[in-house]
Formats: sequence, structure tokens, C-alpha cells
Amino acid sequence: MSGNRAVAYIEPGVVEVQTIDYPDLEVHDGPGVDPQNVGRECRHGVIVKVLASNICGSDQHMVRGRTTAPSDLVLGHEITGEVIETGPDVEYIHTGDIVSVPFNIACGRCRNCKERKTGICLNVNPARPGSAYGYVDMGGWVGGQAEYVMVPYADFNLLRFRDRDQALDKLLDLTMLSDIFPTGYHGCISAGVGPGSTVYIAGAGPVGLAAAASAQLLGAAVVIVGDLNDQRLAQARSFGCETIDLKRGAPGEQIEDIVGEPEVDAAVDAVGFEARGHAKDAGEAPAKVLNTLMEVARAGASLGIPGLYVTEDPGGVDSDAQTGSLKMRLGLGWAKSHSFTTGQCPVMRYHRQLAMAILHDRVQIAKAVNAQVISLEDAPRGYAEFDKGASRKYVLNPHGALDRFKMAA
Repeated sequence: MSGNRAVAYIEPGVVEVQTIDYPDLEVHDGPGVDPQNVGRECRHGVIVKVLASNICGSDQHMVRGRTTAPSDLVLGHEITGEVIETGPDVEYIHTGDIVSVPFNIACGRCRNCKERKTGICLNVNPARPGSAYGYVDMGGWVGGQAEYVMVPYADFNLLRFRDRDQALDKLLDLTMLSDIFPTGYHGCISAGVGPGSTVYIAGAGPVGLAAAASAQLLGAAVVIVGDLNDQRLAQARSFGCETIDLKRGAPGEQIEDIVGEPEVDAAVDAVGFEARGHAKDAGEAPAKVLNTLMEVARAGASLGIPGLYVTEDPGGVDSDAQTGSLKMRLGLGWAKSHSFTTGQCPVMRYHRQLAMAILHDRVQIAKAVNAQVISLEDAPRGYAEFDKGASRKYVLNPHGALDRFKMAA
């Protein structure tokens, strides 16, 4: 095959569908590729026919121009597909397998991978620990918002579904395993959510909604979601969450109205560095969510922080924010003996058990995040609507495998 349709970042606010090279088992020079990765052979890799690839809020940060992403970077780190070619060193993954691709690229050989810290693999990104498909400063691995993509270290990275027909029947839910479902779940695990917990989740975007569904799966007594977007708050209520309208101000009093006290047992930041203040038309305040979580989490609580924070933000509100230096009330967190967990979710730590929850109908994650199937060619529209606050998780459908799940736009 000679071509491969893919979604590329062009400039702030602009993405387009391009024809790029069909992938092979080697890393080639291109936008964002680390020079030390160029020419890297991947005999351990496979070529995946992409059956579903999702637009993520992390992609949106790049598309808004809030990172140093280069023009023509192929996007997409949430990938589910069918293996159509295997490298000579692949032993356990076979042609025809339906697989989920964790967004973390991990070698399976380094110290961190052996300690199940696959979000900070030491061998796949020469610039820093940790890597991902189609993401700025993550090594330059080509993204999967495309028809085909190469996946390295396939035996280690891929989650294979044993029953092909069952996987295809659940494909719209299973595509959430590559990132947002494990990420939301990781936020809840990091925050100590368990049976009977009261939980506050900041942000009702797809990761926040996935965290809310995860909290319910973990047995939380009350799941409270806060946001400024009425449509997203309505989506959270649609599957049993309590909600807080942050246009009315800080969440403490509203939490007290729900649970009888202004504090919760566990708190999750599903917003990240583009956080805004708590008022109608409030401006950007990148540390606002973190400081609010310290206010509303009880003493001794843990904070899960799956929301993205970056080291370089060209659009930051001040010189500190532009380098990821935020004005956090660390003294408050110290005084309350809070624990913080940050960083990429190590997807492999959770994706198998979450797949079982999906396959055995213990959770309807696609419904919770309001998944919307669109064509690959419609990706620019999906990005534009998502940027305006649409309460949808856009799922790209390059080969028609999701046709049965299509809903009216």
C-alpha cells in the first residue's frame, strides 16, 4: 500500500486530513521526531489497521497552540485496531488480532517498565522518560488518527481481545481503554476512592466523566462533578452523578449542600493546566483546580491528578505559567497531610481488568462520556466542536468498523 489518510496539526486552531506514508517497521524522520529515534528499527513492532481512534483533550491542547507541537504532526494516541502485519521478532500477537493500544509506548525491558511504570519508560523517548503516539516531545512516534499505524514492542504493549466478534460488538466501549478510561480510573485509584467514598471530580470533560464512571465502579457513595459547562454537567447527571456549577463560585458550600460538610474523602483533577476561575466568564487560572482540591479534600486525603500539566505553554497567562510553574498553596496541602499523584496513567496497570468490566457489562463507558462516531474526514469538525465545549467524546471511524454505532450529529 502506498498511502495512509491521517489527521495532522497545522497551526493553532487548524487540523487537516492528509495523505502520509503507509507505515513500516522503522521510525522515519518527520515532524516532531527526535533525531536519535530516526532510523530506529522495530522488528518487535506490528502494523495496525485502525478501527477506532479518539480525539482527546490532550490533543486539543496542542491544536489550541498551547504546546510547542510542530506543523504537520500527525495526531492521535487513543488507538484500537486489527493487526495486519507483524515484525519478525513478534511472538504472541498475530495477524487478525483485535487489540487495544495503550497510549504509553513502553519497551517492557527498562527498570520503570519492569516496575509497571509504563508511563515513564526509559527507552522509547531520547528526550525524557515517557512516550506516546502523535504527541509533542514524546519521541516522534507517528499518531494513530489515521488509517494505519505502527506499534512497537507489540508483545508487551498490546492488549489482545480473545473473542474477535465480542470485541467488535463492544468496540465503541473498548476504544476508551487506550487512554481516558484507565486515566480516569487511575485518578480515582490515586485519590483513594473506594466503597462508601465521597468524591469530588473537577472537570466534566471526557476524562472527568470517565473518572466519575470509575468512581461508581469502585463503589463510591457520592460522586460530585464540577464544571463551568452546563451541557457537560447535564451529561454527568445522566448517569447518576451529583453536579456543581462552578459559575456560582467555589465548590465548598455546594459540596456541603450535597454531603453535609464542605469536604470530601477523595478529589480528582481532570482539568489540567488550562483551568479557569470559579465564576461566569472567569479567566484562566492554571493552579485554580489544584488549590481548590486542597481546600475541599479532607485532612489525610489523597489527590489524583490525571489532568495534563506541561513544561512549556506558549499561551500561558504569565511567564511562570509558560514554563509550568504554578502558584500552588503547597502549605495548605502540607498542613492537611495530602498525598499527590501526578503524571501519565500507566495504562497497562488497569486496562485488562477494565476490559473485563466492559465485556461483562459492569460499566457503559461510551455512554458515560457520550461517545460520538464521526468519519476520519470529519476530524476537523470534531476538533472545532470539542474546542467550543461540546459534551461529546469524538471517535474516528477510518474503516467503517463503527458504522453500527453511528448516531445523529
